[in-house]
Amino acid sequence: MTVTLQRILASDFPTWIEQSCAEYVGDLLAQGRSHEEARRIAVESMARSFPKSTQSPGNEVFHVMNEVGTAVGYLWIGQDVTTDPGAWWVWDVFINADQRGQGHGRTTMLLGEEYARSHGARSLGLSVFGFNTGARGLYDSLGYETTSVKMLKKLE
Repeated sequence: MTVTLQRILASDFPTWIEQSCAEYVGDLLAQGRSHEEARRIAVESMARSFPKSTQSPGNEVFHVMNEVGTAVGYLWIGQDVTTDPGAWWVWDVFINADQRGQGHGRTTMLLGEEYARSHGARSLGLSVFGFNTGARGLYDSLGYETTSVKMLKKLE
C-alpha cells in the first residue's frame, strides 16, 4: 500500500495537538506514570514546541495518507534542538492501530527521511519507549542505531 505525507492544515492543528498529547499520555501511563503526571508532562511538552498552540518554525506535522486519501496516522518531524542545523528529529510518528502491519510506518519513516534530507538534514534521530518492541524493530531494520539507553527500576 502506498502512503503519502500531507502537511496538516492550520484548522486541523488543535485536534492533532490533542491526539498527540493523548498518545503521549498513554505511553507515559504504560511506563508507570500517574495520569496527572502523564497529562502534565504531555501538555508541557506540547507547549514548549508549540507555544501558541499553532504550527511553529522548525516543526513540520504531516497526516499520513493512504492511497484512497484517508489519514492513517501522523508524523511530526523537525530540526533538533541542538546547535547543529543538520541534526533533525522525529518528534512523533503514529500509525492508527487498525492500519499497523501494512508497511505504513516503514514508508512514513522513509518519506520523513527524504523530507529531512531535502531540507538540509545530515542525521535523523528519535526516541522510542523500551516497551514499544514493534517500533524498535522497525527502526533497527531501517538502520537506526541505539545511541543511549535510559533505564529505571521501581523501588516499591
